[in-house]
Amino acid sequence: MAWTWRFEKADGTEVAPAVEPEEFTTQGDAESWIGEVWKDLADGGADQVTLFEDTSEIYGPMSLHAGAEEG
Repeated sequence: MAWTWRFEKADGTEVAPAVEPEEFTTQGDAESWIGEVWKDLADGGADQVTLFEDTSEIYGPMSLHAGAEEG
């Protein structure tokens, strides 16, 4: 079981992340990582992220912009 993030522009177009993610073995690890690097990801051009467990979408898109509401 692997947890991964998809990085997107506001329109849902996938973009390469400014910070290369690792492959996470738990949801908590994935969420901790995004909590540490979200500002760098946003500065690098990603507007939102979606979390996946293997191929199943868990939640998202979640905005990387402070003060924005989740979508």
